[in-house]
Amino acid sequence: MSIPRIASYPMPSPEQFPKNKVNWAFQPDRAVFLIHDMQAYFLRYYDQESELIQTLKRNLVAIKAFCQAHNIPVIYTAQPNDQAPEDRALLNDMWGNGVNDFPELQPVIPELAPTEADTVLVKWRYSAFHRSNLQELMQSWGRDQLLIGGVYAHIGCMVTATDAFMRDIQAFMVGDALADFSEAEHIQALVYTAGRSGSVIATQDVLNSAQGGVQKITYADLKAQVLAQLDEEDAAEFAPDEALLNFGLDSIQIMNFVSHWREQGIEVSFAELAQAETLNDWWALIEARQSMELAS
Repeated sequence: MSIPRIASYPMPSPEQFPKNKVNWAFQPDRAVFLIHDMQAYFLRYYDQESELIQTLKRNLVAIKAFCQAHNIPVIYTAQPNDQAPEDRALLNDMWGNGVNDFPELQPVIPELAPTEADTVLVKWRYSAFHRSNLQELMQSWGRDQLLIGGVYAHIGCMVTATDAFMRDIQAFMVGDALADFSEAEHIQALVYTAGRSGSVIATQDVLNSAQGGVQKITYADLKAQVLAQLDEEDAAEFAPDEALLNFGLDSIQIMNFVSHWREQGIEVSFAELAQAETLNDWWALIEARQSMELAS
């Protein structure tokens, strides 16, 4: 009934992330960062010295520092250690007494301890929105993007992202700032979110997002965005040094890329993309344009 011991596994890298169905751009001035259930109790089931947990902590600490530097509100979820039976209800059937049995492990881990500037929400169910004022807080701050990291990816993190989607809030799961019961379940959470309720983003993309006012695009981002527009057969045969039109990319899709990247502060034209032809050519153009913007 309780959470089992969790074997370590490699933290997924951005190259392993699924294709996002949407082309949402993470924008710091629209975002709130949710550090999900990073309590000592939930981390106790891992090997604390494993590369998985060390990477998880390192990436979450880096993102929180970025948020503090760019005025992004930071919110925590944390289960209480004195939950009444009527409050836990069906959670008892699924997971036992939980934090109630280990009250000393209720606090968030020291590396990520909340400050007075942060908000800590009482966590009652899988979704961070359940019985909380998370949505109201976001509305009061004028924020409509939710960046999510923590544990466990396929339970509370994924369900919160899905609940956000149903409230017209864009959810971004940080694929390499999550941990789960297994690598398969971690990837499962990313695949579901990317295809059904949100977007999967890398820690480094978050950290790059405010450079010089330009929302930086990585090569992996560019490739994922292009592949998302192709059908399965064309995507399977895709080669970055062949003309994109050969894989079914049309002029309307190219114009959508132009509009989307301009919203991110990257000025490219339809004519430039049409002339560039291949993914590698597109990347050379975008990389040069981003470098110019950052230098200006």
